[in-house]
Amino acid sequence: MADAPRISFSPVFAAKPGGTLVVFCDEGLKFGARATEALGAAAALVTRAAKAEQFSGKSGSALQLIMPDGLKVDRLFVLGAGKVAELKSEDIVKLGGAAMGKLPKAGDATVVADLPAAGKGKDGGKNAGMSAEQAADLALGMLLRAYAFDRYKTKRKADDKPVGQRNVVIATGDVAAARKAFVAREALAGGVLTARDLVNEPPNVLFPEEFARRTLALKKAGCTVEILNMAALKKLGMGALLGVGQGSTRESRVVVMRWNGGKKGEAPVAFIGKGVCFDTGGISIKPAAGMEDMKGDMAGAACVVGLMQALAGRKAKVNAVGVIGLVENMPDGNAQRPGDIVTSMSGQTIEIINTDAEGRLVLADVLWYTKEKYKPQFMVNLATLTGAIIVALGHEFAGLFSNSDELSERLTASGEATGEPVWRMPLSAAFDKMIDSKFADMKNTGGSRAGGSSTAAQFLQRFVDKTPWAHLDIAGTGMDSRQNDINKSWASGWGVRLLDRLVADFYER
Repeated sequence: MADAPRISFSPVFAAKPGGTLVVFCDEGLKFGARATEALGAAAALVTRAAKAEQFSGKSGSALQLIMPDGLKVDRLFVLGAGKVAELKSEDIVKLGGAAMGKLPKAGDATVVADLPAAGKGKDGGKNAGMSAEQAADLALGMLLRAYAFDRYKTKRKADDKPVGQRNVVIATGDVAAARKAFVAREALAGGVLTARDLVNEPPNVLFPEEFARRTLALKKAGCTVEILNMAALKKLGMGALLGVGQGSTRESRVVVMRWNGGKKGEAPVAFIGKGVCFDTGGISIKPAAGMEDMKGDMAGAACVVGLMQALAGRKAKVNAVGVIGLVENMPDGNAQRPGDIVTSMSGQTIEIINTDAEGRLVLADVLWYTKEKYKPQFMVNLATLTGAIIVALGHEFAGLFSNSDELSERLTASGEATGEPVWRMPLSAAFDKMIDSKFADMKNTGGSRAGGSSTAAQFLQRFVDKTPWAHLDIAGTGMDSRQNDINKSWASGWGVRLLDRLVADFYER
């Protein structure tokens, strides 16, 4: 995390001279005892400035004072937290992001982890000040907000150039507990930022072989990593996946990542990612406008890599396997054609109707491989699969399709807790019938844009049998998603926090 600030925790509630001080207030301009202590004589100045600026502490609002009397700091920021009694863990993370957004690009800053007492909140915790867990959540938000992908910029404006290290002290009452809680948050942030890096990389840099090579870094965290090359994929009979990549000069790969932190012999939880490193659409070529965004068609695979990094980094007490299919979908004389019939690893045959419906072909073989080899407790796959899901859910929700009510409910709860929400969409026999083929066992599209996300999900369901399974269509959330207090990047890293929470809340022993 090259762009990350240096974060530490301290029981001292006074900012360093010349630095920046950040405190939080509720809707009504009330401060916690620790924030009041940090403000000292400047509290009266804040009250006057707030009245002049009509600042009342509403969520998302901010008040800035330069060289405030009574404090030896250069800047004071008062950030509104809104109705404190309603704050959840994710709201605290966002407060951390908002605080980082106010800090200068270098120098010292103190953030006082404190809120006015507000009784019992919706998350079941007591917001008397801020707990050590909440202080760690602030730090998580700061790390996520500080991310920037600018490694290819050679000419930068003077105010964009890095001028030194940002040192952030989070002042909290229980330093030891905050540091302990931050260990897992820091690992989680690292996973999210790895996913963002992968999605942001240009396709001439991050092609299947290079993507696979980068996953080897997970070995340092304790994961085992196996890369399946072309010979191995052919031997396994992954005809659906190989068909997608046969028009590219870049060879396809499948990567298997394993973290064994649970009981020996216990079935793993499994995560599968679509990794189309660039998608032209193939022979069914896409329009030129916006095609550059198709470097992000591997956001599902990026999420799985980031998740495995996070699980290993925080030593999750679970056995987990992550499997990603990496291909490049290009048009040339060897590319597959509409009308071709390919044989998947499962033995089922697929008629190609549209070569731009390629992600489901990749996932078909990887899902089958994972199911057969690892016999997992469940499988969750992520894919930027259909534009139709953006029509349905915009950039706010990922589409959730599943054969398991329990898994769906757990994913929904995890999405609400992390601010990465999912919305369950329908599977039905009517959609399944739409992908029947006259010439093969199935065709790779329903032949119509109507119900496109559901017919794609029905296609995937034919490769999972009775294994509890969920498909997350992240076309609207994995790339070019809504920017917010904890992400100002084109790539969001969406799904890493959601799935980490799923594992932590429901599957760790």
